[in-house]
Amino acid sequence: MEQPRKAIKIADLDAAHLIGAEVEADISPDLPRRQWLYAWLLNPNIPGNHQKSVDKWIAILIIANLFTMVLEQVPAIFEPYKNWFHAFDVFSIIVFVIEYLTRFYLAPEDEEFKEKGNPRLAYMSSPFAIIDLLAILPFFLQAFVPVDLRALRFLRLLRILKIFRVLLPALKEFKELNRERTFRQKIHALMFNSAYGGKLKEFFDLFIGVWVLISVLAVVLETVASVSYLINIEFVILDTIAVAIFTIEYMLRIYSAVEEPGHRNPLTGRIKQFTNPSTFIDFLATLPFFLEALLHHVLDLRFLRIFRLARLLKLTRGSDATATLFKVIKREWPVMSAAAFIMILLIVLTASLGYLVEHAAQPEKFENIPTAIYWAVITLASVGYGDISPVTPIGRAITVVMSLLGIGIFAIPAGLLASAFSDQLHKERDALKASILRMLGDGELDEEEMALLRSEAKRLHLTVEEMNSILEVLQLEIESARKSLLQLPVNVIAQTPLHAVEHYKYLLNQIAQLGIYVDQAAFLEKAQSEDRLTVSELELWKRILEHR
Repeated sequence: MEQPRKAIKIADLDAAHLIGAEVEADISPDLPRRQWLYAWLLNPNIPGNHQKSVDKWIAILIIANLFTMVLEQVPAIFEPYKNWFHAFDVFSIIVFVIEYLTRFYLAPEDEEFKEKGNPRLAYMSSPFAIIDLLAILPFFLQAFVPVDLRALRFLRLLRILKIFRVLLPALKEFKELNRERTFRQKIHALMFNSAYGGKLKEFFDLFIGVWVLISVLAVVLETVASVSYLINIEFVILDTIAVAIFTIEYMLRIYSAVEEPGHRNPLTGRIKQFTNPSTFIDFLATLPFFLEALLHHVLDLRFLRIFRLARLLKLTRGSDATATLFKVIKREWPVMSAAAFIMILLIVLTASLGYLVEHAAQPEKFENIPTAIYWAVITLASVGYGDISPVTPIGRAITVVMSLLGIGIFAIPAGLLASAFSDQLHKERDALKASILRMLGDGELDEEEMALLRSEAKRLHLTVEEMNSILEVLQLEIESARKSLLQLPVNVIAQTPLHAVEHYKYLLNQIAQLGIYVDQAAFLEKAQSEDRLTVSELELWKRILEHR
């Protein structure tokens, strides 16, 4: 049987609840020490405690351990800093041991183990506890038992398994959200924004983002001769892994594109997705690698490597600021194109004047108008590198005038974009306000509406204070609308069912307030004398007071 959806009333609505902001944990300091510690550190059901922070920092430490283990394979990096590597390893072990002992100590408070005969033993035999133990065991083996270095490094890789403590709950949530959905629909939930992605979609996006940054950093460091000489092979391996990840992501995105609205046709839908700017960026992110691998014996395509920096554009996918910027540019394009035309016209005129005035004095610098365009641009942009400058009095006078003009002309596009961007944000926030007002038509927000508003508030980067301001305005508007409604005749109110419901609720509240302030005994005496109220009317009065 379908469970009724929970709802929150407008009177109980607060901004922190609406936008999902962090709230202060409500944990009594009078709890026994073990319960208090578990409530603050490990209980996933208490909002505002430190459980999410503990999991996040442990995950960051695990990833940092993975990077250090990779760098240890490079003698040129490891040997000069081996003491630092060892210190970090000791620090990691201390943190992991503290985490393991803390979870062991608090196991009797954990819902998963508290009902077992021996909660701590049950914890030690659980998969997560075994993973935690394997993460620290190699360090102690090295200290007390002679272990081959290669075997030790392999055992230390088991620390990566600790990240499953974060991934498995997300995977469980993903399976629950996508129950009875097809394989392609599940892939779509990972590749595209939807209501079915959950936390796993966030982790997938984070994974791709991290690899984008790693691959771009590798491209930058490759240009440093001293670094490239030491770890050139590692750069090649890293780039191959990155391309493999990006290629798989690209293929899965094309494969699942038919689940997107407007892409239902298996052929045209995928072609449409391929021509989408963000998907085309994915294509460009891997293209240099394959072109160089396939055609290196025909053409020298090493220059294509620099285009791997286009992978940075992958980070713009899902960026709300980028989407807003594109909307602004599209909306203001006529004005911006007019400003650009004026700029180009001014540059050509300035270059022509500069050529006419300075060519005779400096033929090697003002050789022709195309050469003078460079001087015109840096003059109008008020940059003035100094490599080309006029020497004649007229030329210098033109430079002064054009520099002052350039300050205003070149500022026009920036001013237009800033103003339009701010205006777009105001429009989107007004749209959010209208959405809340529409959803509050029944006086309540259900869970689905709350989730939608949270995502919109997150997209617009609204703070709790800003959201509180919006809610205060909305509540004033709702109260004003209700007062206006009371001034209408009943037959007019009855023509709109929603207005009729609101009027009925208002009347019930008025009766309830009347029951609070009136003397009940005197009221019943007057009501029953001379049959002022019928039996059914008195019964209705009592029921209203009981339920209010």
